[in-house]
Amino acid sequence: MRPTAPLILAAAATVLVAGSLTACGSGSGSDPDTVKVVYNRSTDNNVRFKDQFLESMKKQFEKAHPGKKIQLVPIQAPDDDYATKAQQMMRSPRTAPDLVYEDTFRINSDIEAGYLRPLDAYLAKWPAWSHFVDTAKAAAKAGDGKTYGVPDGTDTRGLWFNKRLFAKAGLPADWHPRTWADVLDAARTIKKKVPGVIPLNVFTGKAPGEVAVMQGFEMLLYGTGDNPLYDPAAKKWVAGGKGFKDALDFVRTVYGEKLGPDPSDALDANINTTVGTELLPESKLAIDLDGSWLGQFWLAKGTRKWPEWSTTLGQAPMPTQRGQAPGQVSMSGGWTWAIPQKSGNAALAWEFIQQLQQKENAVRWDVADAQIAVRDDVAADPAYLNSMPGIKFFTSLVKNTHYRPALPVYPQVSSAIGEALESVTSGDSTPAGAAKSYDDQLKSITGGAVVDRTG
Repeated sequence: MRPTAPLILAAAATVLVAGSLTACGSGSGSDPDTVKVVYNRSTDNNVRFKDQFLESMKKQFEKAHPGKKIQLVPIQAPDDDYATKAQQMMRSPRTAPDLVYEDTFRINSDIEAGYLRPLDAYLAKWPAWSHFVDTAKAAAKAGDGKTYGVPDGTDTRGLWFNKRLFAKAGLPADWHPRTWADVLDAARTIKKKVPGVIPLNVFTGKAPGEVAVMQGFEMLLYGTGDNPLYDPAAKKWVAGGKGFKDALDFVRTVYGEKLGPDPSDALDANINTTVGTELLPESKLAIDLDGSWLGQFWLAKGTRKWPEWSTTLGQAPMPTQRGQAPGQVSMSGGWTWAIPQKSGNAALAWEFIQQLQQKENAVRWDVADAQIAVRDDVAADPAYLNSMPGIKFFTSLVKNTHYRPALPVYPQVSSAIGEALESVTSGDSTPAGAAKSYDDQLKSITGGAVVDRTG
């Protein structure tokens, strides 16, 4: 998954900022002139760009709204622990914030739990909403057709490749693979002509979690056909049919032909950090299926300064399996601003969302957080377009991107996919066998309610 810029290192334990627990006790409704805003603070104490941005928005809002106050309540914790704490707060009117930063990955489970309120009445009267792209809007929409959050950016995924290593292998600097076979052929060429270099990284296994499931497997699976993981019309999860097995077979090929990292490294929880801070900047990896944010590692403010990265690396879309329309695949995540159901100051909280999403502020945030714009006016802004090399390319992927099914059981489904990946990467199972095990788990998770697309 996407690290928060420049990079969040995983924390060993949850750490809450001083005062954040006690600050919750007053209750959001105790002061009708104060908006209590809960957000996740980086676990890296050197990273405070989000805090700084929100502090500037607080000052801007309070100046524009005399007598009104913004109370920022940061929770310093890894994402899972942040979500748990935010959910605890939203359960009671006494502790509920007025505004909460919600991962699109979790928003539907919080909607189902009754923690969030729909924003449609506000959005209908907000001209800026017309500038948001449809895929981002859909990520904050529930099964009831109502919208519960305003996205502030996203990320996309594609292929990064080392042009210098490609030149040694006789591969083009403007590489643009059309099919999965093209990707594998390039990796095989690298292996043959540039020995000692890892040809291709595709994240895999259980320990890396969503890094492997979303960034690796789902980037393949969504290139096999429509709605390959969850069927929204049937409202059922899709069994591990042909597309599922084909995606697993691609992973098996990468590791079976020794085109990828050593399995012991690939199955390590920290492989994404290793790729970004060692393998790519040290030119030990030729092709990496990865995210739009990688440049954060290598900028002057990053954790692994690499001035040459913008000229050394190229980017290409991940192709669909056989080049079928639309010809490319991306997966996206992102965060939204949502108003809890038990907020005491919902109308004022909406005013703050509008402040955050004034066009100039939206540009500032996407630049600060290395986000991919979800608004067409932000995506066209020169400050955004010049913020980081590769930003135009990764922004272009938004039109064909996919979001994970943000449903309550998705974490269990994801875990089952991780196990399937682990078994084919280690050689313990065939793609067909791993898909069968996945099906058994999926039926257990869903009570047998699945769509069978065998073939």
